[in-house]
Amino acid sequence: MDTPNPGRTAQLELIIGARLRTRRRQLGLSQSDLAERLGVSFQQVQKYERGANRVAASTLLTAAQALNTTISWLVGEESSGREDDDDVFRALSRPGALEMLQAFNGIPDPRTRIALLALAREMTGDEVA
Repeated sequence: MDTPNPGRTAQLELIIGARLRTRRRQLGLSQSDLAERLGVSFQQVQKYERGANRVAASTLLTAAQALNTTISWLVGEESSGREDDDDVFRALSRPGALEMLQAFNGIPDPRTRIALLALAREMTGDEVA
């Protein structure tokens, strides 16, 4: 029998949490809204989203139904086929990231979007590609 790999298990919890948060926010739900649908406290939803607590199989099923998605998507088995999908979801799960992306996409002028991207890269010290 294989022994569980704690690192892999922790990584899976982070993936599930990032996807829970991203999907919840896409639907415009608060943590309290999702908590009510799952029958848990909003603090528990916070712990799920941070990957601090494991999500039981029954809760994962309920979450998939509440978020109008599949368990496969929540655990990262359904994706675009890109290996860096999990990194993208972790980045989008950071507070303000999804709102920043939505605001960026709402800027009609391409030159303004380029300027904003240059500013963000300057602030992070990234080289402009």
